[in-house]
Amino acid sequence: MARKKNETPKSLRQFVRTKGAGYLRDPNVSSIGIGYKVSGGRTTAEVAIQFTVRQKAEPEDLGALGTALLPDVIEVDGVPVPTDVLQRDYRAEFRVLAEAEVDPRKTRVDPVVPGVSVGHVRVSAGTVGCIVYDREDGTPYVLSNWHVLHGPHGALGEDVVQPGVHDDNRTDRNRLGRLVRSHLGAAGDCAIATIEDRAFAAEVHGLGVGVEKIGEPDLGDKVVKSGRTTGVTHGVVRRVDVLAKIDYGAGIGHREIGCFEIGPDRAKPAPDGEISTGGDSGAAWLFKSANGRPGRTLAGLHFAGEAASSPDEHALACLPGSVFEKLGIAVKPPRKPAVAERGFDPDFLGTPAGLPVLGDATRADAVVLDGSPVIDYTHFSLAQSRTRRFAFWVAWNIDGGGLKKINRTGIPFVLDPRVPAEHQVGDELYRDNRLDRGHLARRADLLWGPDAEQANVDSFYFTNITPQMDDFNQSARRGLWGRLEDAVMADAQVDRLRVSVYGGPVFREDDRVFRGVALPREYWKVVVFVSGGVLTARAFLLSQNLNALESLELDEFRVFQVKVGEVEERCGFAFPEEVRAADTLVLPSAVDERAPLGALSDIGW
Repeated sequence: MARKKNETPKSLRQFVRTKGAGYLRDPNVSSIGIGYKVSGGRTTAEVAIQFTVRQKAEPEDLGALGTALLPDVIEVDGVPVPTDVLQRDYRAEFRVLAEAEVDPRKTRVDPVVPGVSVGHVRVSAGTVGCIVYDREDGTPYVLSNWHVLHGPHGALGEDVVQPGVHDDNRTDRNRLGRLVRSHLGAAGDCAIATIEDRAFAAEVHGLGVGVEKIGEPDLGDKVVKSGRTTGVTHGVVRRVDVLAKIDYGAGIGHREIGCFEIGPDRAKPAPDGEISTGGDSGAAWLFKSANGRPGRTLAGLHFAGEAASSPDEHALACLPGSVFEKLGIAVKPPRKPAVAERGFDPDFLGTPAGLPVLGDATRADAVVLDGSPVIDYTHFSLAQSRTRRFAFWVAWNIDGGGLKKINRTGIPFVLDPRVPAEHQVGDELYRDNRLDRGHLARRADLLWGPDAEQANVDSFYFTNITPQMDDFNQSARRGLWGRLEDAVMADAQVDRLRVSVYGGPVFREDDRVFRGVALPREYWKVVVFVSGGVLTARAFLLSQNLNALESLELDEFRVFQVKVGEVEERCGFAFPEEVRAADTLVLPSAVDERAPLGALSDIGW
């Protein structure tokens, strides 16, 4: 019976994804998935909910195994679906067998390519799956498994070597890069590492093609992989939407991994019958083209094979979509928008209002571009700290009479290619928590004039971003901080509706460190405008408590009106004398004597 591509019923996929974990609580059940029912040792054309068990037994013997009889039929959305029970067990493929002869896959290669040996400095060896790229900033990485690049004794930031230490223990000579991100769970057994000390190429060793797309496997798909140990082997997808229970050993224990199962391709048998074995972990399974040749679409990331007690040859692979989403990666680098350099205009207000000047300490810590600490973008400029990796200050011009509404959809947050990546904080800080990527120069403020479209794009560089709690950063909460620029236009007499704004974080030695980044808990703004021909400046401070990222409430963020000189003292730079002199507001000398602003009407313009 011919099978059409992707005909596996969605109801069955949903059943396994939502109910499968319950069946894995049975200690004898090693996986649940969808496959063609096996009868009398032959694969039929009937789709079944397929269980694998570590040991088959007669019904009367099941109690002794601590297991229960599995049903013959399961009703899914009112439709009875037959079940199938096969004897199989699995193990993660990192138990490397001893070998005497030298294999080119197990030597140091430059450029590094998929299909060769790799591993954490305390892991024996696995396989480079493919070359991937950070979805936001385009950094290239090698992709493999968690148990290859991380392992039970590893940590993010530690060294990864090529080849793995089982193949060559000269770790200093063989350093490839460092472990960046990893995951072990339902989304897969996966990790990525940087490529720092080598060139790289995407073409898989022994296959002659590189990965250009990711796909979703279905029953009957033919696939091929190139692994460190067994080399090029061929297989057929025989179970999909599998949830497998894998024992990762002491300290880690059993983990449930979403995956699919691959059996041998009888038309292309492996020389010794093994389509995978220890050391192949991390290899990329590619779909085969209609002509039988390796294609350029990734079917899955190999991570496990049969245990020694299993009577049947098979392999397990993680689903590419889940892996790429979890790790924030893509098969191609993102397109980088061009950076315009029409920065902050000091004469924008018709009277001089220039940029802050860094002090000795802050200037020594500043990123220098073309001999200057000032980095220009469309309608704004900034100075960037090398050690804190955020801006000391950002200065921007607002033409209130010419503002436009421009869609932000599809514009990625990216690193500025002109600034070394190690001096910027990228998207790795903001995943899976309540931190927002907060614009310092507000995007809406920059959208004016003929360059509005470019200003929209420029606002998304990470140099203009700092971590801000969602409560005060999101405009839907209507907090004071995000409306200061609007308030000056509405409540003050602003000549020509033109305003210049300065803003940034306050760096303190006791700022909380999260994911290796010290998070500023205070921010400042200085709003400058001309009213009746007179230059006016007003300064504000926002205090942000980051001691409990999961439980902060909006009322923990308070906005105070302060003096320009207080901002200078906190931040280590000086405003032009014209701006300092324009701050004429009289305030109590001590901050703790000032009440926080309760409404925009409390602001003294």
